[in-house]
Amino acid sequence: MPVKQSKRYVSAVKSADLTKGYSLAEATEVLSKFPKAKFDETVELSIRLGVDATQGDQMVRGTTPLPNGSGKKVRVIVFTDAPEVALKAGADEAGLAELMKKVSEGYLDFDVAIATTEAMKQVRTLARVLGPKGLMPNPKSGTVTDDIAAGIKAVKAGRVEFKMDKAANIGVGIGKRSFTSAQLVENAQAVLEAISKAKPASFKGTYIKSVGLSSSMSPGVRVASTEFTKL
Repeated sequence: MPVKQSKRYVSAVKSADLTKGYSLAEATEVLSKFPKAKFDETVELSIRLGVDATQGDQMVRGTTPLPNGSGKKVRVIVFTDAPEVALKAGADEAGLAELMKKVSEGYLDFDVAIATTEAMKQVRTLARVLGPKGLMPNPKSGTVTDDIAAGIKAVKAGRVEFKMDKAANIGVGIGKRSFTSAQLVENAQAVLEAISKAKPASFKGTYIKSVGLSSSMSPGVRVASTEFTKL
């Protein structure tokens, strides 16, 4: 049964040539002309990689700060024996035993979980709860740290994490529809550069195969290969 598309989506498809590739600046301009939803939609960069997702040494993941922030209010919890420090630094919730119990019972109303090195010895037991949701603290993503204040500041300011899925695709939110074209372009460039630097040393071939730009309720706009092949 064919999927019924909204009038907004159909109108967006008719407003631009979605078969061609655009520069990042052009792609954001095309996106800005699509009909808007009643909320400030998230703008996402979708990247298809040429790596073999079944090979452990070709996993692509990392973090990068967004020059203009994400436009999203980031809810942060911190697993620590010093909750007062974390709360003073801006954490939404902090603690260890009680917070772990709350999470194990189904509390997942947060965007990022940070843990100190010492707390991770216990937090590892929550892997089955947090792992599938992409919320498990990890040193590679900067969410296992003993500098709690700096960790909270980084994620609240708009640091984003990217991680390849089983089909070698990456999706990263780079801002909101209310952002200017220049802000979205800067954020997109930061993400593409970070992904480029995360290229596995063992990989040979075309690393970034395609890039698309879309908002929560819009079709995707293809980004020209000239924007990422030289990275």
